[in-house]
Amino acid sequence: MKDYISGNDKLQLLRKIALVLVVAGVVISLDLMLQAGHNQKSKLLIFLFTGWVLSPFFALLVLNVVAKRWAVLPRKTLYILMLIITVASIFCYSGVFNPVGFKPAFIFLIVPLISWILLVTIIPLAVSRSPKQSDRH
Repeated sequence: MKDYISGNDKLQLLRKIALVLVVAGVVISLDLMLQAGHNQKSKLLIFLFTGWVLSPFFALLVLNVVAKRWAVLPRKTLYILMLIITVASIFCYSGVFNPVGFKPAFIFLIVPLISWILLVTIIPLAVSRSPKQSDRH
């Protein structure tokens, strides 16, 4: 009887946790954004903010599908990044971190931007540095 979890099982567990957290992050981020903009009369602006705030989460979900063909290192990197981006986004959107002198909309503009910067730098770096086939599971 095995009393340990294999490396592949750990990676799958990390993937499942990251997926659940990202989906929860979508719902929580949307709710926090709508609460922050409850006085906003422009439906177009709310629509644009919704797309911008949720775009990193949707990118993470798409990358999760694409990552099934990747080696272990970039997949693990993606799953960890999914956790970090989601937790950091919820933390920032919750109002715990409100820079003095900035309107609440600032957070909903800058957090997705930082998320995208992380995505377009860290993921390609992890993919380019991973062995092509040797560590795939």
